[in-house]
Amino acid sequence: MSQNKISSRLSTIIKSACAAAVLPILFIYIMIAKPDYTIMNGLAHIVLPVANWVGDIITWPIRAIGSTVDNIKELSNLRTENEELRVRLDDALKNKNICEVAIAENQKLARELDIVEEQPRKAIIADVTYDNTAFNHSTFLINKGVKHGLSEGMAVVSTDGMLVGIINDVAPYFSRVRSLIDSSTNVAVRIAGSEVYGFLQGNGSETPTMGFFSDPEFQPSTGIKLLTSNISGVLPSGILVGEMINDTDVKVTQPKTLSRVIVLQFDTQNEYK
Repeated sequence: MSQNKISSRLSTIIKSACAAAVLPILFIYIMIAKPDYTIMNGLAHIVLPVANWVGDIITWPIRAIGSTVDNIKELSNLRTENEELRVRLDDALKNKNICEVAIAENQKLARELDIVEEQPRKAIIADVTYDNTAFNHSTFLINKGVKHGLSEGMAVVSTDGMLVGIINDVAPYFSRVRSLIDSSTNVAVRIAGSEVYGFLQGNGSETPTMGFFSDPEFQPSTGIKLLTSNISGVLPSGILVGEMINDTDVKVTQPKTLSRVIVLQFDTQNEYK
């Protein structure tokens, strides 16, 4: 039974295909031999759709190949555009990095200028020419001295405003600065944001220590910032000294990292703002 049904269906499909193929031929014959426009008009509604259907089937591979070629071209164009956009993006990122570096340098210069402009009297910029760290002592030389208005006891800060030492010896054209890590250093400081006072003591290592707090109940912790307090009348108040890294040790600017410093020239009773 199933084989008979299949044979019957195949026979029907073959007959339909033959009829579809014969119809255009019959239409052409009538147009040439017997041009009856009534019949031609009636057959046109049947023949033209069938012819379009047959034409679509015949031309399908060609159209499929053409569509594939178009897609390949479009994909190639997209890849080319993508490569161009990546090159432009890389250039934009490079320019962004250059701008960020320029902005950072500009901000650093602005900070240096702000430090100079904010002094109550005068500040002198000097270059570090030599540093000496040995036997728990740490000093460095700067290329400015008496001839430039410097004297013993003046505060020396880094270009970003951190206290780095105090001048302890002056010559006409150079000065020696005792750094904060020198074992002879003992600086009066205040806990930023409070009225708790103490003393920063150098010990020859890279991390000086806090040896005393005015408030016995105060609990030091990591991240606390220290400022000069001027309670000893040696330094002006308000200069950033360092940051505590635990309950005793303090992180300060190391002399070996300095290439340029600023000497603050004003009376020790003035405040550093």
